[in-house]
Amino acid sequence: MLDMLQDLVRHKWHANAGMLRAVGQHDAARQDEEIRKLLHHILQANRYWLLLALQKEFVTADEMRISGTLDDLIGRFRETSFVELDWILQLPESDLVRQLRAHSLPDRSFSVADAVLQVCLHSHGHRAQCAARLRALGGTPPMMDYIAWVVQKPDPDWPARS
Repeated sequence: MLDMLQDLVRHKWHANAGMLRAVGQHDAARQDEEIRKLLHHILQANRYWLLLALQKEFVTADEMRISGTLDDLIGRFRETSFVELDWILQLPESDLVRQLRAHSLPDRSFSVADAVLQVCLHSHGHRAQCAARLRALGGTPPMMDYIAWVVQKPDPDWPARS
């Protein structure tokens, strides 16, 4: 199971980087507040569950602040990917059953495996929304299908910050 979750996380970051690159290459999308809010939400949710799994504090006031520019958002995505990939690629399989308590759902607990899967699926859904918005603005979304990624499993190709 750990191998599959590691692949899902690696694919997630590859797809996130591709979406950020596509948005950055399209003037209207780069300036679009709706896309920036969706991308921020993807990152915020990812960071929430990651920090919970790492037993680190999620500082709501800092995390809720939407980046003012796409470059800032790209930097935060990239930094978070490094932390998460470093963590999950070293995670022992036995840690997948460790229970996490989400502050937003105080009467429930979730395994680390559940949290990782939640983040991957949640990101996927919001990337689809970004793709639809990008297309509506006249842009072209990147290929983000897992099955296309799994052939060569490339690392994320992060866009350069301007």
